[in-house]
Amino acid sequence: MALNASTSLPYDVRTVTDTFADEGFLRSMSEHVGGSLVSASVDGDTAGAFVLTAVRTMPTDRLPDIAKKFVGATLTVTQKEQWAAPAADGSREANVELSVAGVPLKVNAVQRLVTTPEGTRVDMDGKVASSIPFLGDKIAKAAEPMIGKALTIQAGQAGKWIESRQG
Repeated sequence: MALNASTSLPYDVRTVTDTFADEGFLRSMSEHVGGSLVSASVDGDTAGAFVLTAVRTMPTDRLPDIAKKFVGATLTVTQKEQWAAPAADGSREANVELSVAGVPLKVNAVQRLVTTPEGTRVDMDGKVASSIPFLGDKIAKAAEPMIGKALTIQAGQAGKWIESRQG
């Protein structure tokens, strides 16, 4: 299933990058959706190329019943982002992999932070796949809009997070 989402923030790419990699922000995001941050690590300096790994537990109450049968009340989601150094115009790109413990569901995407006159446009393009026989496509189709919505929530929460620190 294709995954495409885009949203904008009125902040520069560096500020958005640092927010997305901030452990406090990751914890806040996890709690905002009813989950919890298990661990977060940043390997490298966010001014250049770096790798962010975040492990979260998430409730399954919003999943379709068909998916809940397989996974139970919570999911453990590992998100690994491999960020490239900034481009000449300051834009950033990350290869994002999401995996869910015990569930054959994978998300592979590219997240771009694009410099705009208004601030930063956050684009996500990728795919959601599940290898469960017969049900894989249904599960991937159900997961895709939730992942797109998560990007929108992340941007909204990032905006609030940045505002709360600039005041």
